[in-house]
Amino acid sequence: MLFSGRNFIRIAKLAGNSKQLLRQFWYGTPAQMNVHLKGRDLLTLQNYTADELKHLLWIASDLKRRIKHKGEYLPLMQGKSLAMIFEKRSTRTRLSAETGFALLGGYPSFLTTQDIHLGTNESLTDTARVLSSMTNAILARVYNHNDLDLMAKEATIPIINGLSDLHHPLQILADYLTLQEHFGGLKGLTIAWIGDGNNVLQSFMTSAAKLGMHLRIANPRGFEPDLKIAKIAEQNSKEYGTKLLLTTDPLEAADNANVLVTDTWISMGQEEEKKERLKAFQGYQVTMQTAKSAASNWTFLHCLPRKPEEVDDEVFYSPRSLVFQEAENRKWTIMAVMVSLLTDYSPQLRKPTF
Repeated sequence: MLFSGRNFIRIAKLAGNSKQLLRQFWYGTPAQMNVHLKGRDLLTLQNYTADELKHLLWIASDLKRRIKHKGEYLPLMQGKSLAMIFEKRSTRTRLSAETGFALLGGYPSFLTTQDIHLGTNESLTDTARVLSSMTNAILARVYNHNDLDLMAKEATIPIINGLSDLHHPLQILADYLTLQEHFGGLKGLTIAWIGDGNNVLQSFMTSAAKLGMHLRIANPRGFEPDLKIAKIAEQNSKEYGTKLLLTTDPLEAADNANVLVTDTWISMGQEEEKKERLKAFQGYQVTMQTAKSAASNWTFLHCLPRKPEEVDDEVFYSPRSLVFQEAENRKWTIMAVMVSLLTDYSPQLRKPTF
């Protein structure tokens, strides 16, 4: 007999314990869990422990396996709604959140600055309180990270950072899942960041050491990461016994690295700085010459959208590039975040070795 959903229901009814068995079928078998994230915000990975980060990645792997590879339907968000506030446009963040939440049976509501006047005609406080009464979570992609802090203070539902000027936690979770899938583990990997000291880098800096990864960072002078976050990275490196290097030399950063990473040099809102930035970042393009300094098993990541001056085609489209797997994993990791913050779901997949 095929083990389909219909046959499972028939077996459950015959067993006389359909309610419990059906719950296990749809929502996962309860397990002994030391991590409980339900009701939390996700504003920065700095606020999450190593075990909590691993838990999110575990659930992402579990959902990907059950939904994508096994074709299961998991309506974990049934009856729930998500408010999606986007001050900045996006491809991956919008699609991953909107399609992911819908795939889990929930209702996502997309809100731009044309739909709501965040902090203009209505205060952030009032917006957070109104949305708290109508939805189950808020995902906000904003310019100013302080806006997220205020919303988290005023809202009674989880706030998820879809991107801010300081942090991009959803992107980094996708990167970690991609590296976990490729290398079979994260501990001991060396990540080389070559480029701007931006929000993506700063999310690496607040989390990589917790998972046992080393960071080698190359920024042009004047484009370094936030000083407070640099100090946090130094503290994390000492606490978790990892190595941290900050330099202006891309080849020094790439030395023996397993992962080469870069990002856009000109983010939204920085268009007027384009000429200055292109001049400052000369010599920072990731090429096969850069890769010669890396470890023999080097890979490449870029959160997209990509410009040729940041990485040449030879690297970007090479078999070593994981960028499109990385882009897809935005969906599975954001689904894991939503499931973790809104339910008591326990993964069925055996916990990976990190």
